[in-house]
Amino acid sequence: MSYASTSNLSHPVTRGEGLLYLVEERPNPSTDYFVLPAVAQSGLRVVRCDFSDLPLAADLEGAAVVFVRYVPSSWIKLVDAVRPMLSALVYFMDDDLLDARVTSGMSWRYRFKLARLATWRSAWLHHQGAELWVSTPYLQQKYAAWHAQLVLPSPITAPSGVCSVFYHGSSSHAAEIRWLRPVIEEALRCEERLAFGIVGGQEVYHLYRGLPRVNVMHPMSWSAYQHLLSMPGRHIGLAPLMDTSFNRARSYTKFFDFTRCEAVGIYSPNGACAGVIKDGVNGMIAELRQDAWIEAILKLAHDETLRQSMLHNAKVSADELADKAKLGYSGLLKQSYANKP
Repeated sequence: MSYASTSNLSHPVTRGEGLLYLVEERPNPSTDYFVLPAVAQSGLRVVRCDFSDLPLAADLEGAAVVFVRYVPSSWIKLVDAVRPMLSALVYFMDDDLLDARVTSGMSWRYRFKLARLATWRSAWLHHQGAELWVSTPYLQQKYAAWHAQLVLPSPITAPSGVCSVFYHGSSSHAAEIRWLRPVIEEALRCEERLAFGIVGGQEVYHLYRGLPRVNVMHPMSWSAYQHLLSMPGRHIGLAPLMDTSFNRARSYTKFFDFTRCEAVGIYSPNGACAGVIKDGVNGMIAELRQDAWIEAILKLAHDETLRQSMLHNAKVSADELADKAKLGYSGLLKQSYANKP
């Protein structure tokens, strides 16, 4: 078996010299596991483009172009115009995307997508003299007539210093979920190490769709949520609270949730949690302004020492509140027995 050769990618000339345009629908595992490690050996500077990112024709002179899985029509027109100027043209697939028969039984929407962006592009790729890169020996053997070259996957290096922010409000917090959307968008834009998790259904998914590094989890039972909190890897919990009659009756249990999963909380000044939080000591209190919450998130994300100090203090506070609760329970029982006839 042979690895994908990048020898054809090492001789760009003139304006596009040293450039490789990598065309993908969006960031995806095919690119990260296979294509990026392969093209890294070429020494070319990679420019990642989605379907709408079209360089000028002049910028492609001497450059290489690699299509990952799909070939969009906008790029077909561009390549048709500049093909003689390209140093290399490559199509990579990690599924059998060029044989319509193998998709039998899949949803018609997905089959149509594959046909439109991959299967029906086979003749065009042949006509343009594109190299074919594939992900498995099976595909290399099946497309041997095309001289398919095998690209083996490489491990992905985990991002360093990832900081996980989360909001775990139920559907009763629809206003807070909408209010947080621009806060999260700006925080993610300012700090690439941030990732955001939120609980919600389709409405929440569509609201946050398009933001990078966002995970929308389906609503879950209380038992399942307790297991979720026991999993490590969360750092900043968000508890904004709109000033409504319903919210005024809420207690400070979110403080316990955050502390249990080793996270530092950011809280509204009008909520019950503010009554047990010393700002900057065992959590943060931020005015209910979106710029204030963006600032608070970034401050905690950038200062791990501060987070650890607040988390330690939050655990101490949680223990103190537990002791206070025990005293209250004792008093309740005594009062109940005293009131018996």
